[in-house]
Order: sequence, then C-alpha cells, then structure tokens
Amino acid sequence: MSSPLLFIIACLIWGSTFFAITLQLGEVAPAVSVVYRFALSAAVLFAWCLARGDKLLLPWRTQRWMLLQGCATFALSYICTYTSEQYLVSGLVAVLFALMVFWNPILNHFAFGSPLGWRTWSAGAVAICGVTLLFFQSIHGAWTEIMSGGNGHFLLGLMLAVTATVASSIGNVVVVKVREQSSNVPLTMAWSMMWGSMLVTLWVLLSGQSFTMPSGAKYWGGLLYLALFGSVIAFAAYFTLIHRIGSHKAVYIGVVTPVISVLLSIQLEHFRPGTMEWAGMVLCLSSVAWALQSDTPLPAESMVEA
Repeated sequence: MSSPLLFIIACLIWGSTFFAITLQLGEVAPAVSVVYRFALSAAVLFAWCLARGDKLLLPWRTQRWMLLQGCATFALSYICTYTSEQYLVSGLVAVLFALMVFWNPILNHFAFGSPLGWRTWSAGAVAICGVTLLFFQSIHGAWTEIMSGGNGHFLLGLMLAVTATVASSIGNVVVVKVREQSSNVPLTMAWSMMWGSMLVTLWVLLSGQSFTMPSGAKYWGGLLYLALFGSVIAFAAYFTLIHRIGSHKAVYIGVVTPVISVLLSIQLEHFRPGTMEWAGMVLCLSSVAWALQSDTPLPAESMVEA
C-alpha cells in the first residue's frame, strides 16, 4: 500500500474516532466503554502476534514500562477523553489533542534533556491565544452558570480533556523506554492495552460502577470501529509511515485529524462555531503546523496516542 494512501487512512480514521466515542456515551459508563474497547483491541493484537509466530511473553523489565504506558495512555487518558465528551463537542476535544505537539517536547526535555527551541515556545504562545479564543465564550458562560448556582459541566469537561492530552504525552515519553526493550510494535501495543484495560477494570470495580451490556447497534458499531480501526489499523498505518517517510513527516497526521473532527462535529453534532471560535481553531492548528516545521525531527512516538 502506498504511503499517501496510508497517510489518508490514518487521518480519516483518527479524525473520526472522536465522534465515534460519542456513540458509546449514555447507556454505558465511560470507563466501562474504555475497558471494552482496549480489551478487544488487545485480543486482536495478541491474535495477530500469534499468527505471526511471535512469543507473547516478555520479561518484567519490559512489562513494567508497558504497565506505565498502559496506565497513562490507555487508562487515564481515555477515561478523561470519554468523560470529557459528555460535556464538550468531540471536535473541540480533537483540537486540544493536537496541542500534544507542545506537551511532547516539553516532557522529553525533562525526561531526556532534549533541547527546546524558540519555535516550540513561539508556537506554544500562539496556541495559548488560539485556545483562549476557542473556549472564551464557553468558559465565560460556564463561570456565569457556576456563580448562579449551576454545575459548570463545561469547565469539568475542559479540564478532563486537557488532562487526557497530558496523560497521552506522558505515555509517548514512556514509549521511548518500551522501544528500548522491544522492537515488536504489535506485541508491546497489545500488552500496554491489556494493562490499561485491567487498570480501568480495577477502577470500575472500586468506584462501584457496573459492567452493563448495551443493547443498541449504534454502541456496538462504535465499539468495533474504535477497537479495530482506531486502535489497530490506524496504528499499523502510522508505524508503517514512520518506517517509510520518518516521524517528522508522519506526525503531520496530528494537524489534519482535528480538521476532520471539527467538520464531522459541524455535520453530525450540530456544532456551529462563531467567528471567535473559528479564529481560535485557525490559530491552534497554525501553531501546530509551525511547531512541526522544526529542523529537529520530533520523536517517533509524538502524537501517536491522540
């Protein structure tokens, strides 16, 4: 399959997964949906590895890093993402995830001493302005609601979405350590997803939530799409692109994905952004594109988990 086609596949899949998450909201608790998604994804990946003749067991020195990655990426990040989309339009959550391009170099700086260039800081300042414009009216409305005795769920959703982006970026840093231990990408993904689903299962049990089985075809369609396409096929396309064209070009998927998500929100969620919101989105995405123009290639794991 050609590289342009792989790029298009990854963009279309990841651009649509934020809306697909909304198909799982309502009947089942968000954390339970996360368990179903990554348990199924892990099972598919383990089956794939078995079919290739891989040995599934890995030493504990590798497992501990995959456990940490599963906790950050496939547990905390996705619990926050699913819950935030109860209060925010999916396209806005996708825009926030595009800003991981700034979290990644900052965290890599603290973890590995990677230098931070002026381009990252200048693009980050533009991104902050964009986010301010994008959410200013909604935050003002939520704050007014809180002052009048309301619940201010929008602010909760916004904080959860930001937490999800930070958790995913932490997972990207951990991926570097995972790759040092094993180069088998499908197998390490399978173990990380399994650890993540087990940790979320523990959270569900401790918090008193119930594992309900949904009856609607819409839910099951969304689950299969997220597990098979969003968590298996898109990652396979992405890693193939990294091998062919390099990570510094493959991460441009992170610029295209939010555009697709916002367009889907306008079409399917009746999202009607005003002039200020459009200006904020343009600034956010422009800042990401500017940051990705750096002469120093970003790490291969950047934007992988968005």
